Amino acid sequence: QGNLVESGGGSVRTGTSLTLSCVRSGATSSAGCVGWFRQAPGKEREEVAGKYSGGPTRHYADSVKGRFTIDQDSSQMTVFLYMNNLKPEDTARYYCAAWQRDWLGRCDWTVSDVNRRNGYWGQGTQVTVSS
Repeated sequence: QGNLVESGGGSVRTGTSLTLSCVRSGATSSAGCVGWFRQAPGKEREEVAGKYSGGPTRHYADSVKGRFTIDQDSSQMTVFLYMNNLKPEDTARYYCAAWQRDWLGRCDWTVSDVNRRNGYWGQGTQVTVSS
């Protein structure tokens, strides 16, 4: 079994910053792909940012490029999402995920890929941005 525990959400004003953290344990520790997803009320869950665990390659949704950064600590057990210049449309519940790479060693970044590749999800943390 594996576990992902997110923290750092909150209610902030437009233009401010917030940092989310996700601590990995158990089976999630060996996952080769890590990422952040979000789900707003009435909408489907969508990818936000992803990273090859332990590697430099990152992926960002167009809506957050230049504002959000995904990173890990030196142990690779904590995954961060640094969010700058927050906008009301960033309001959502943010989920951390960890999943396996494909047979070529690649990460893909959709919700379906997480679910198809032995993925784990955290319980989520709420981010609310008001104008």
